[in-house]
Amino acid sequence: MSEFPGRASGLPSQAPSRVPDPPTRGTALRQRLAELRGPDVPAQPLDARALAALAANPGCQRRALLDGAGVDKATLAQSLGSPASFGQSQFAFMRGNAFEAKVKADGGAELLRLVHGRLGGGPEPVPGESSVPDLAAVGPEGRAARTSLALREATSAEGWTLLDHPMLALDVAGTPAFLEPDAVVIHPDGTWTVVEIKSFPMIDGSADAAKVGAAARQAAVYALALERVAAHLDPAPRVRHHVLLVCPKDFSNLPTASAIDVRKQLSVTRRQLARLTRIEDIAAALPEGTTFDVNRPAADLTAAVESVPATYAPECLAACELAFHCRERSREEGAVTSLGRSVRGELGGLTTVAGVLSAANGTSGDPADPAVAALRRAAALRQEALAGGGAGC
Repeated sequence: MSEFPGRASGLPSQAPSRVPDPPTRGTALRQRLAELRGPDVPAQPLDARALAALAANPGCQRRALLDGAGVDKATLAQSLGSPASFGQSQFAFMRGNAFEAKVKADGGAELLRLVHGRLGGGPEPVPGESSVPDLAAVGPEGRAARTSLALREATSAEGWTLLDHPMLALDVAGTPAFLEPDAVVIHPDGTWTVVEIKSFPMIDGSADAAKVGAAARQAAVYALALERVAAHLDPAPRVRHHVLLVCPKDFSNLPTASAIDVRKQLSVTRRQLARLTRIEDIAAALPEGTTFDVNRPAADLTAAVESVPATYAPECLAACELAFHCRERSREEGAVTSLGRSVRGELGGLTTVAGVLSAANGTSGDPADPAVAALRRAAALRQEALAGGGAGC
């Protein structure tokens, strides 16, 4: 008898084990991003606010990679010793939820009335006759697929349809981001409208310009994601470039609305997202073993974060949890960008504060450079002013 039964004479040889297929590009990328995030660390989902901030600073590879990998930047900043406070207070959160529930009550009758009143798109909606399909499904992928189906069915139904918290998917730098707008309304004429519901007041028909601008940028991200869904339908429905912003009227809890043209925000968002460096290219340039696991020592985390180039600007303070950390590093390096993008743009090839001061004092720089000439002129005027002030005293 043979020592190896599988090789005994007259017995069929054992079939060779099947070599597993190599991972696809998408699978390999997801595995790599999971490694960067840390073992057993769930991914932090991207939302429209993060995408709007990401599109506003497309040159920042650090934010692109961390957001693409789903790293919790707030916890990471805490671990680095540079925490930043973001988010709504519990009271504001509860007030916002209560107002949204009021706007969507009774099958969204009040919301649809506001949509029709500001944007038209068909006959006046009749309370109780509009459709509010169930969008429940397993996981974000399932919800996104269910939303796409509901959009298709509602477009062909030629009636008023309210999608309450639909799920949309948008490819961002090679990785999918799942977005959840407050609502999407399908008009009887087959057009689609994004609805943003905010709890800040609209007084005498206008609201805080900064808050409206932020809401418009977020709504533009939703509209862009809707355009991707519409592109797969034949014929492709039209996604309206006017979104509906719903807010409390004056100092009451009654809803009012305003139509906002987001064509500019759409164009900027589309262009900036297309310019983002692909995440796999950034990840491939990292040192071996790099991870942003917040359970690692602060020194290791700092080295990992610093291995990814960042582009800091003061605007980051209102949009990124790592802004304080990046600001400190930018100041240590004397980067001109820490003074603002407008200042950086005026200084041309001068990228450091030391270089700017040296050029202004005449110890470096090309006199033919307009930026250098302007700095030296400003320095001369300053000296004249100081000399004149001293003489007057």
